[in-house]
Amino acid sequence: QVQLVESGGGLVQAGGSLRLSCTASGRSYTMGWFRQARGKEREFVAAISASGGRTYSADSVKGRFTISRDNTKNTMYLQMNSLKAEDTAVYYCAANDGLKSGAPQRLDYYDYWGQGTQVTVSS
Repeated sequence: QVQLVESGGGLVQAGGSLRLSCTASGRSYTMGWFRQARGKEREFVAAISASGGRTYSADSVKGRFTISRDNTKNTMYLQMNSLKAEDTAVYYCAANDGLKSGAPQRLDYYDYWGQGTQVTVSS
């Protein structure tokens, strides 16, 4: 069982930046970020392979958000720049246990989820 703890959310003005962190209690494989705005379904934001050598991003965040990880710290990051009001959501990190195959963009690819951190972008 892997526990995930997100941090770094908050309130920021449009055009600003935030960096989210997700620390895992143990080794994890592919990890991802998802977000859920009020009244909407949870959606894929970005994912990163176990080694960090491969990343995936939603079209809505390409060029603005960067995913990375530091395996020495069991921590994944999401650097969010040029934030927009429509980025407002609860952001969740997720981890795959290495036993499941599939697409990192899918919710059901992940075995573990964090509790979420609120990101609010004021316009």
